[in-house]
Amino acid sequence: MRAAGRPGWAEVRGRLAAADPGLLRFTAGLRTVVSVALTLAVLAALRFDVTHLVAGAIAAMVATFAIREKGRPQQAVTLALGLPVALASMSLGALLDSRVVIGDLFFVALIFCAVYSRRFGDRGTALGLIGFQIYFASLFVHATVPALPGLYVTITVAFGCAALARFVLVRQTAAGILDRLRRAFRARFAQLVSAQAELLDAGPDGLDRAVEEVRVRTARLHETALLIQGRLTDGTSDEAVARLVQRRIADAEIAAERLGLLLLTARSAERANTLTLHLPGAPLPSAAVEPVRDEAMERLRLDLEALRLLVLRPAGPERGTALARLRNRLLGYREGEDLPAAPAAVQDVFRGIGEAARSVLGLRIALDGPQDESDDTPATSRSREELDAEDAAIEGAGEATGLRRPTTRAAVQVAVGSSLAIVGGEFLSAQRWYWAVLTCWIVFINTASTGEILVKGYRRLLGTVLGVVAGIVLAGLVGHHTWTAFGLVLLFIFAMFYSAPLSYTLMSFFVTAMLGLLYTLLNTYSLHVLVLRVAETALGAVCGVIAAAVVLPVRTDRRTDELLAGTLDRLADVTRAAADQLSGAPPADLVEKARALDQALADLAAAVQPLTHPITPLRARRDTARYVVALLETCAYHARSLAATAELLPAHPSIAADPRLRGAAQRIVHNIETIAAQVAGRPPVLPGIETGPSITAMLEPGTLGAPRYGRVTDRVLRHLQRLDEAVVGLARPLGVPVRPPAAA
Repeated sequence: MRAAGRPGWAEVRGRLAAADPGLLRFTAGLRTVVSVALTLAVLAALRFDVTHLVAGAIAAMVATFAIREKGRPQQAVTLALGLPVALASMSLGALLDSRVVIGDLFFVALIFCAVYSRRFGDRGTALGLIGFQIYFASLFVHATVPALPGLYVTITVAFGCAALARFVLVRQTAAGILDRLRRAFRARFAQLVSAQAELLDAGPDGLDRAVEEVRVRTARLHETALLIQGRLTDGTSDEAVARLVQRRIADAEIAAERLGLLLLTARSAERANTLTLHLPGAPLPSAAVEPVRDEAMERLRLDLEALRLLVLRPAGPERGTALARLRNRLLGYREGEDLPAAPAAVQDVFRGIGEAARSVLGLRIALDGPQDESDDTPATSRSREELDAEDAAIEGAGEATGLRRPTTRAAVQVAVGSSLAIVGGEFLSAQRWYWAVLTCWIVFINTASTGEILVKGYRRLLGTVLGVVAGIVLAGLVGHHTWTAFGLVLLFIFAMFYSAPLSYTLMSFFVTAMLGLLYTLLNTYSLHVLVLRVAETALGAVCGVIAAAVVLPVRTDRRTDELLAGTLDRLADVTRAAADQLSGAPPADLVEKARALDQALADLAAAVQPLTHPITPLRARRDTARYVVALLETCAYHARSLAATAELLPAHPSIAADPRLRGAAQRIVHNIETIAAQVAGRPPVLPGIETGPSITAMLEPGTLGAPRYGRVTDRVLRHLQRLDEAVVGLARPLGVPVRPPAAA
């Protein structure tokens, strides 16, 4: 194990894969840099001047980042259609350069069309972006009619270099992305196990920090699982394989999160609450003063390291039998083999390690194909048989209109906001007014409420201010060294795309610093220009917020309420379907229902960011929003676990249908639907939610004359009990009345 754990290239790759799942950000930045560098090289060889070099760099960047379709043929078609759109946009920019009023009116119309085109999918979004950004480029380089022939050549070269970079030099296939995401999932799984091992050793002073690290790495593992789900259809050979991989990813995620809960319980004097792993700052269960150092705990530390290695190391004959022995030993814990003499909570952790090892085995089979079975123990063989039976079971297995449509509403809002930005921008500068329009346009991208637009505008303004400071410093250092400046531009382009998903403020910083260099190249740099950019950015952000608040406004609370109701509806669907299947109903597509729940919850978490932002003055509301999202994440975890267990029927030898579970889950589903109805403004069937006796107590042996089915049934009951408690907890912050057991 010590030899296997030595750092090497595989470890470095694993860390990179975990930091950037699928290397999506790295590839996006690299492809854009290669596209721009090729364009600059070709234009320099053709002896074009600096103005054309700047226009070519902008066009190449736009032709690269605007296209987001997954299939390569679709990407090629969109890129081919984008070239005439770009040429037409540049032509209109040059023709209307001297016609101020008509040019401004056309710009507003172009902005409306660019935003409205989002309703036509990825291709419509890409063509709208290309049209707007190339028109903006024409304003930036002051395109004129006599200069159009040279600009046509420049744009054509830029699109050709973008195609060469995308399809030849920095190729990225759907299957390749999925393969990198798989490696990222393994790396993040291993990082989570490492954090869990640190939790086992943390003293009283470091326990909060250790739990926070487990919480963060659990969230990152879930983020990677969602990325994989979005790529499965295009990255796998057929639907059956996609469903199999999706199921195995879900199994591994659930097993990893459950292991963390078991470890926290083993460190405590009481059972840990799932909420602890989802709510920052949640109170911890009463913990032991010092970590235990007995023989069982030392063995547990070694087994956690063995699990981490099992997750990371690929199987194969060159690995010998060491990994096979580790795997066999860990899988034996599932059946209670060789458990140490220890408290029940500690023994549960060993069983949890066995379940995690079983999920790793299933993930390896699904991703890498059949494995060598010559070293299998009986426990490992039984795990393989269960997985094979599950695999066989898996293989067998109204829109708004008019101004209410989101794309139409956003198009109207951004058109109004851009009109205000043009008028205000002209007062600030007759030459640089378009910066205000650009900011107004950008703050509307990927936003759906007034609060989201406000937060995005604030972040862009902050990044711009910091970028201006950097631009002042760089302009003084670079001076008129053209190729040094272009080298820094390429560096900032990469940093811009690499940091975009992480921090909008950081991305805005790199954009502004890059623009300072471009102004230097165009001999238009001055301190006044960069300060003016800050003023125009602030104006554009304000105009965007005003338009969002006045024109067809979507209040943040309305948006979050809609998403919250949708998430609760998905939660009720998963819970009902899982309970029915566990009660003996025909199989349903539980994996797809669980995926829909995860996506709805991710959308809600993004929408509540304005409410949870540190600058919000409504502290109580911020805490409530965080608490509600954490409770929903807890509910989603237990619902996913129920769905994963239900899908084992009828293949798993130790699980049998229990008709009583349907009745036990009815109250939970009713409560979820009642809360969803109140949030959405729908009339509930009965006022308030119901409380009642513990679900575990309702299903004690002998209560209905039916037998229990071992530890798996116990786990199902625990998930139902925790889900029931979390749903009741949701009612209080959302203002839903709770009826006591007697009234119910």
